[in-house]
Amino acid sequence: MKIMPSLIKVPPMTEAKMSSTTTRDIGEQLKARLRGEAAQHGLSIGDEARDSLRAALSTDSIDLQHNLAESIRSRIEPLGGIDLEFPPRDGFGKEWTAAHDRS
Repeated sequence: MKIMPSLIKVPPMTEAKMSSTTTRDIGEQLKARLRGEAAQHGLSIGDEARDSLRAALSTDSIDLQHNLAESIRSRIEPLGGIDLEFPPRDGFGKEWTAAHDRS
């Protein structure tokens, strides 16, 4: 059997194909931040972008057990906090019930 030279150069079907993505209009500030993070980690900008996407989209980094308030608290609490004064709640339910009964 004679093998044609053009068939010898065909890559095997088992090789994985990698997709390519181009991101445009990310803004100079974000690009500079990405460049800085890449330099700090010793990576190319592309590798840093891929690592950032993997981290942001990994299911391990998302805690589905927390609600929005707990999520906000976990980010803000380490920075300190503020003390808010809330008005007393006496009569709150009575006012609503009285207004509701009039309708």
